[in-house]
Amino acid sequence: MKNMIKDAAILLVITLFSGLILGLVYGITKEPIALAEEKAAKEAYAEVFPSAGEFQEQEVTSMEEESWKTEWAEAGFEGVDIEKALAALDESGNVLGYVLTVTSHEGYGGDITFTMGISLDGTLNGISILSISETAGLGMKAEDVLKPQFAGKNVPGFTYTKTGAVSESQIDAISGATITTNAVTTAVNGGLYYFQSQLGGGSNEAE
Repeated sequence: MKNMIKDAAILLVITLFSGLILGLVYGITKEPIALAEEKAAKEAYAEVFPSAGEFQEQEVTSMEEESWKTEWAEAGFEGVDIEKALAALDESGNVLGYVLTVTSHEGYGGDITFTMGISLDGTLNGISILSISETAGLGMKAEDVLKPQFAGKNVPGFTYTKTGAVSESQIDAISGATITTNAVTTAVNGGLYYFQSQLGGGSNEAE
């Protein structure tokens, strides 16, 4: 019994010490990590909306609103979250469009988060991937294969194909990575739907 109490006390001390060390490390690294993430986000905003001089954060429609939650799910975006919305402003403060930070929870390897810039007329300037952990050589090709295909398109939504895109609204899928392709495409469509329904929409027409 004495040995058991002694061993338990030793484990308790080790656990407390480990927790203290982890707490100290977290305290030291928290601010640099936050600054690095903020810097990456700002660079992504500028990438998808280079003509903007300033970005002004907007209130994101809450999923706690039952009617919006239902509408979002019925539109097919239950696995997508709009994390942040910013108005892209010119030097005079005029709104040029919006930048959205979108997360898909349906990636093969986990969440995929990216920013997307949309001009007021509904043109998708492009997307910038912030985090992705798909399979190397397959889903990780999203940066090279998928990302360029969305830039400069003015369509209400996208579909993907394995046989070669024949219209502006079609995206060539990553070979061997249909799940990743579907996750990104659906999330982009979610961003466009949010823009159209919550931010004043655009004048885009289907190709």
